[in-house]
Amino acid sequence: MKTRFNTYDIICGVAELQKLVGWRVNQIYDVDNKTYLFRMQGTGAVEKVTLLIESGTRFHTTRFEWPKNMAPSGFSMKLRKHLKNKRLEKIQQLGSDRIVDLQFGTGDAAYHVILELYDRGNVILTDYELTTLYILRPHTEGENLRFAMREKYPVERAKQPTKELEPDALVKLLENARNGDYLRQILTPNLDCGPAVIEHVLLSHGLDNHVIKKEATEETPEADDKPEKGGKKQRKKQQNTKLEQKPFDMVKDLPILQQAVKDAQELIAEGSSGKSKGYIIQVKEEKPTENGKVEFFFRNIEFHPYLFTQFKNFETATFESFMEAVDEFYSTQESQKIDMKTLQQEREALKKLSNVKNDHAKRLEELTKVQDVDRKKAELITSNQSLVDNAIRAVQSAIASQLSWPDIHELVKEAQANGDAVASSIKQLKLETNHISLMLSDPYDNDEDDDDDLKAPELTVVDVDLALSAWANARRYYDMKRSAAQKEKKTVDASQKALKSAERKTQQTLKEVRTISNIVKARKVFWFEKFYWFISSENYLVIGGRDAQQNELIVKRYMRPKDIYVHAEIQGASSVIIQNPTGEEIPPKTLLEAGSMAISYSVAWDAKVVTNSYWVTSDQVSKTAPTGEYLATGSFMIRGKKNFLPSCHLTMGLSLLFKLEDSFIERHLGERKVRSLDDDQIDQNVKETEVEHDLLSDNEDADTNPNANLSEQSSNTEITAFPNTEVKIEHDTGRIIVRSDSLNPELEATKENEVVLEKILKKTDDEETTIILAGPSRKKQVSAKKTKEDKARAKQEAAKQEVAPVSTEPKNPSQVKRGQKGKLKKMKQKYKDQDDEEREIRMMILKSSGKEKPQANADKAVEKSESTKEYVKPEKSAAPKNPVELDDGDEVPVGGDVDVLNSLTGQPHEGDELLFAIPVVAPYQALQNYKFKVKLTPGTGKRGKAAKLALNIFAKEKGCSAREKDLLKSIKEESLARNIPGKVKLSAPQLQKYHK
Repeated sequence: MKTRFNTYDIICGVAELQKLVGWRVNQIYDVDNKTYLFRMQGTGAVEKVTLLIESGTRFHTTRFEWPKNMAPSGFSMKLRKHLKNKRLEKIQQLGSDRIVDLQFGTGDAAYHVILELYDRGNVILTDYELTTLYILRPHTEGENLRFAMREKYPVERAKQPTKELEPDALVKLLENARNGDYLRQILTPNLDCGPAVIEHVLLSHGLDNHVIKKEATEETPEADDKPEKGGKKQRKKQQNTKLEQKPFDMVKDLPILQQAVKDAQELIAEGSSGKSKGYIIQVKEEKPTENGKVEFFFRNIEFHPYLFTQFKNFETATFESFMEAVDEFYSTQESQKIDMKTLQQEREALKKLSNVKNDHAKRLEELTKVQDVDRKKAELITSNQSLVDNAIRAVQSAIASQLSWPDIHELVKEAQANGDAVASSIKQLKLETNHISLMLSDPYDNDEDDDDDLKAPELTVVDVDLALSAWANARRYYDMKRSAAQKEKKTVDASQKALKSAERKTQQTLKEVRTISNIVKARKVFWFEKFYWFISSENYLVIGGRDAQQNELIVKRYMRPKDIYVHAEIQGASSVIIQNPTGEEIPPKTLLEAGSMAISYSVAWDAKVVTNSYWVTSDQVSKTAPTGEYLATGSFMIRGKKNFLPSCHLTMGLSLLFKLEDSFIERHLGERKVRSLDDDQIDQNVKETEVEHDLLSDNEDADTNPNANLSEQSSNTEITAFPNTEVKIEHDTGRIIVRSDSLNPELEATKENEVVLEKILKKTDDEETTIILAGPSRKKQVSAKKTKEDKARAKQEAAKQEVAPVSTEPKNPSQVKRGQKGKLKKMKQKYKDQDDEEREIRMMILKSSGKEKPQANADKAVEKSESTKEYVKPEKSAAPKNPVELDDGDEVPVGGDVDVLNSLTGQPHEGDELLFAIPVVAPYQALQNYKFKVKLTPGTGKRGKAAKLALNIFAKEKGCSAREKDLLKSIKEESLARNIPGKVKLSAPQLQKYHK
């Protein structure tokens, strides 16, 4: 398969690109470290073309949208600095070598981009004097030739064009050629057109296998005639090659060769005109189908600017220009690889089915053959009954005479020598098994033949049991035949079921292979997947470096102003960046999740050590070391205050994110967002509304109830007297906040607060508790010692109230959520000694002061707005110490590309169109609402085994749809395991059954 440009491709490509001379460079991008895109703009605003160059491989214009790096590389930045807005003044081939020179600008302001298309390739940026400003692959050739920065590029080193081959020069070349040289070997170094053109002209004139043969070869054998190592196959191949060789006749074949050389030179001239068409040479591959029809897949193998003779029997795709053909060839290369892999898997599946069919046919054939043999032996015994009985009696008599086995053998041999008919029929004595072997023939076969000598009887060896008579032996063979027939019937029945099952499995395999192929084609690899990454609970993209080089990369290239840098002061900790697209303050939950990630991707995971992480703003991170010090790769200076985060458990999770089709993204907006107290209250109100609706539906006959009006009045009274009341317990301080939204503004908050206080006091133990009571009109803070007197006083005050208890309070402890009571008790014990001042200091470290307290005399709307978490936009910070030059044309997603994040969901709904699945490893708290997830903690299990088990668990879940199962099958285990921190222990519900 052709992988790079040859000399003739360069000639045609350079000629075709002359139309871009005079166009300006609008922008430059890098696809990878070897491939670069030049966006060119013509005289008109509409005229735009993208020129692609790849070191060592190709150059062509492209109409496809190639994936670009999120931020430009150093080489791209250098190219932009010197080439942006400059005109392409010249594009030429250096000599006849595979080197292309693109000149931008004129005079002293000229710059050259030199593209080498041979060996490992190279891209060099030089000034007008050809002094190297930047080089993609610095190296040294020989002792004196260096390709490096500030070195002059050796243009004279390029291969110079050869002179046109005149007839006399051609004759001289042939006379100086070695014996046995092919014509193509002689012409290749002397014609600047490449091997494809030479092979074409030789084939066209019937000179493709002609070799030079000289007179000396008839007298002295050449070294080529000596047998070489490699065995018979290699020697046979050499012999076949020599048979195909034809000696070149200087008299008869020279004019033909001269015409062939002339045609090659004409092809070079035609290619230099820039009017070449493009051709992709294809191979037709038969594609298996479910319905049995024959379909074909066309595999691209080569591209050329001319339809050469050597490809006349191949399928071809024709294009208007050579650049179009090259663009199509390379842009579909990855897709073709996937199709070929799919085709190979389909062939293997059909081959397995064919093997199953052949195996069953073979078994049936063997069973039929056994039946025929048993039937024939039984018939031979019946036809030779007297002979068989005599043989059995003779051997039994010898045994009864107590002769030894060797003596019996001798006795039989003597009888055979004497011509005894019975003894002559004995082939072998098998006395150890009480059997003898007789040679029997059908006595009726020769009855119709007059001359017995013309047809010798066919003898068959038949084993006979000495304990049975001739009839009994015949019956035994008939029984064996019937047994084989029954076995054949069972085998046929079983084979039909097995074949149907195999066909079903094959069709299912074919379907799965094609489905997975389509998923893989649709699979887009996002830029952040090369790092450690996850999406936080509040929809912030968090990325971390895998090693020192990636740590350096994400800080230098991907960290922007307003982003947050998270790190842990422990060896091997990853540099973690929280991308902040809005510039608002990052919520504490996202900070904690990023801190957990930084610790987990360090030596703390394997050592099972819990440590603290910290965060700083992007302007506090610098690569500038103090005077006299040196910063290694992946190390940075942190200037200013470090904001330490609370220690967290080493608990990660493995889950899946699904890429949504664009029309389904709106259904999932808000799945990952900053949740406030009011969000939870709205959810609770929705649930209460649903319950009330159910109760009303169960009482449709309320009109017939005489107490209906009374119930309605009572309900209205309760709604007025008992507004929605919310109790929030802050676990870190033990403080309890009670808010009440009264529908009657004249209702005093004191009564409500007292009722709530009474209920709270019933639930708590005798300990110091700070309670904040917030009503619609005023706020009251009480610090009380819960004693028996306080409880009694509260009961008396509550008894005076003519209203029912608040509905938000549970009537008995069983209504508390499972595990909540113990959890609250532990938190109260943990923070029992913490005062307000200490709490404020801790919350200041987290850059959060909790929920802002509502102001006094605030109405309902004001109170609601204050309960919603608002993030104050931080003040404008200075530019980072390591700025990255960006251009408006760069397609760099600001802060992580929110649109991409919104198109990924961990909670697919029924009816969603899912394109592909992406494995993600994240702190477990960030995956709480995901459909598929398993918990990962430090352990002894291997990552690959854990990933495989996780896939099995996801696929076996009851809620896993058929489409989700297909997406799971398309995920490679290595991509699932690559982000797991180290040796792990996997936890999931009912994990034991999956192990089995």
